[in-house]
Amino acid sequence: MSAQILSVAQHHAGAHESAGSNKLFGFWIYLMSDCILFAAIFATYAVLSHNYAGGPGGKELFHLPYVLVETMLLLTSSLTYGFAMLALHRGSKQQVLLWLLVTFLLGLGFFGMEINEFRQLIAEGHGPQRSGFLSAFFTLVGTHGAHIFFGLIWMAVMMLQLALGGLTAVTRTRLLCLSLFWHFLDVIWIGVFTIVFLMGVM
Repeated sequence: MSAQILSVAQHHAGAHESAGSNKLFGFWIYLMSDCILFAAIFATYAVLSHNYAGGPGGKELFHLPYVLVETMLLLTSSLTYGFAMLALHRGSKQQVLLWLLVTFLLGLGFFGMEINEFRQLIAEGHGPQRSGFLSAFFTLVGTHGAHIFFGLIWMAVMMLQLALGGLTAVTRTRLLCLSLFWHFLDVIWIGVFTIVFLMGVM
């Protein structure tokens, strides 16, 4: 009887691991498709980056110290999410929640600064309709910002699920997928910072 129970338990554990692996594989495919999306937007920006239509360019519009603060917030949030994953491997629910909360606040700070930057540009008459350059800028940075917003919602839901249900096989898989997503956004932002902002002010 005990052997049968052990066999059933092992079967269920194997099924959970298989399902988790399939979800991770599927999520990798999604990230690859997102890479194609961002590659297309980066290419569009490269084509339109000097199409100012008589308006201002990056040198006049971008404030590098402000963007550096944004960048540090996002890169630090990637580090704190790494701490959350270490806590996950240790099985410490409270530590996972703590580091997820810190990550969420850092990501929220980044998102708030980005929205404020957009608001100021539009208020000064430098909206996406002003030139091809600004259309490409708002599309690229805005698409990344939309992903950040989605990631923050996902993170908030995961914190709620952890608080109510604890560290289950399902939440572990979801946290792994969110980890891939969040680090992916960091990599994309490094490209945005370098190509759009750093090269834009040079």
